[in-house]
Amino acid sequence: MKPIKVGLLGLGTVGTGVVRIVEGHQDDLFGQVGSPIRIEKVLVKELEKARGIAIHPERLTDNAWDIVNDPEIDIVVEVMGGIEPTKQYILESLERGKHVVTANKDLMALHGPEILAKAREKGCDVYYEASVAGGIPIIRTLMEGFSSDRIKKIMGIVNGTTNYILTKMSQEGAAYDEVLKEAQALGYAEADPTSDVEGLDAARKMAILATLGFHANIALEDVDVRGISQVNKEDITYAKRLGYEMKLLGIAERQDDQISVVVQPTMVSKSHPLAAVNGVYNAVYVYGEAVGETMFYGPGAGEMPTATSVVADLVAVVKNIKLGVNGQTALMPFKEKKLKTEEQIAYKNYILLHVEDKAGVLAQITQVFAKFEVSLESVVQQPNAQNPDAEIIIVTHAGSQANMKKVLAHFEQLDVVKSIKSVYRVEG
Repeated sequence: MKPIKVGLLGLGTVGTGVVRIVEGHQDDLFGQVGSPIRIEKVLVKELEKARGIAIHPERLTDNAWDIVNDPEIDIVVEVMGGIEPTKQYILESLERGKHVVTANKDLMALHGPEILAKAREKGCDVYYEASVAGGIPIIRTLMEGFSSDRIKKIMGIVNGTTNYILTKMSQEGAAYDEVLKEAQALGYAEADPTSDVEGLDAARKMAILATLGFHANIALEDVDVRGISQVNKEDITYAKRLGYEMKLLGIAERQDDQISVVVQPTMVSKSHPLAAVNGVYNAVYVYGEAVGETMFYGPGAGEMPTATSVVADLVAVVKNIKLGVNGQTALMPFKEKKLKTEEQIAYKNYILLHVEDKAGVLAQITQVFAKFEVSLESVVQQPNAQNPDAEIIIVTHAGSQANMKKVLAHFEQLDVVKSIKSVYRVEG
C-alpha cells in the first residue's frame, strides 16, 4: 500500500518527538488511517551533527527546497519556528498542493489569515494545534467541540515559563530575578526571556484563540499586553493574604459582538480552578452560552506533549486525504472585528498605595473613586514596619478601564499619595 510521505522542517526538540511517535507508533497510525505514514525527508541545520535519534543520512537535507519541491511529499510538517523564511516555505508548499501541519504560533498569529486563504485557494489543509498550549487540544476543541455554542470568554494560562516563575515566587517566597535565572538554567526560559516574561508569547497565542473563538480576525496588535517583570515578592505576599494567586492570564471576552483581548498579571481567586495550575502547566478556561464553564489542562510545552499534538494534526490531514475533503476544514474569520473601547472594558482592580500617615487621607482616597464612579469592594490599611508611610490596599468592584485610568492619574497629582506601588486585575 502506498505510504503517505511527510517532509519535516526542523529536527529540534519537537521535531525529534514527531519522528519518535511516527516511527514508534506505525501500527496504531496505520489502524487509524489505513496507510503507512513515512517521514521521507528531514530539514536540519547541520548534516553531520550527532542526534538523539537515529535517522538514515539519506533522509536528511540542509536545503528546505528539497522538501518543498519534492513531488512525492504529500504533507509538510513545520517545527523549525520563526517567521522568515518559514512563511515562504509554507506558502510555497501550499502552492504546490502540499498540506501543512505547523507548531508555529508566531507565524499563525501574524500571518494566519494569509496562510489559511492560500490553503483554501489550493484545496489544502493547514492544521496548527501545537501552536497553542502544547499537548492540550484546545484549537480543535474551539473549532469542533464548540461549533454549536457561542463563546463568551476564553481565559487561560498559556505560557509555562511565566507560570513556573510565578509559582516559585508564590510557593517559596523567591525573588523574580532569582527564579528567572533558575528557569533559564533548567531550560524553561530562553537566554533572552523577553518574549515570555513580557507577555508577547502569550499574546500571540491569545490572538489565535480569540480569532477561533469569536470568528473575527484578531491581530497581535489588538491584544493589550503587560508582562510579569515588575511583579515582586510584596505583590505575591499581599495577593495570598487577600485569597488570591498571581498568574499571567490571557483573557479574551465578547459581549454583544464587542471584543477585548488582554494579557496581564492577574490576581486569581484561590477558589478558581486556574489558581491551582502550577509550574510549567497550561490551562484554558472557556465560557460558552450553552455549555457554561469548561477547563482544559495539561503540559504546555516539551518534546512529547507538543509532538503529540503535531502528529494528531498529521493524522487528521491523512484522514482528509482518504476522504477527499482536504481544504474544507479551515475556519476562516467571518465576522467583522469590533473591539471594545476603554469605556466598555470593565473588571475588578487591586491597588496598593503608599500614602501619608495622617488623619483624613483615607477619605480623600475614597472620594477620588467616588468622583470617577468606581465602587470599592474592600479597603485595608496595612501596617509595614519597613515603610514609614501608610499602606492602603484597595480592591474595587468592576469598573471601566477608562475610569480607572482617570483614578490613577488623579492619584499621581494628589499630594497625600506618595506612590502607586501596584495595580493588578482581579478575576474569580
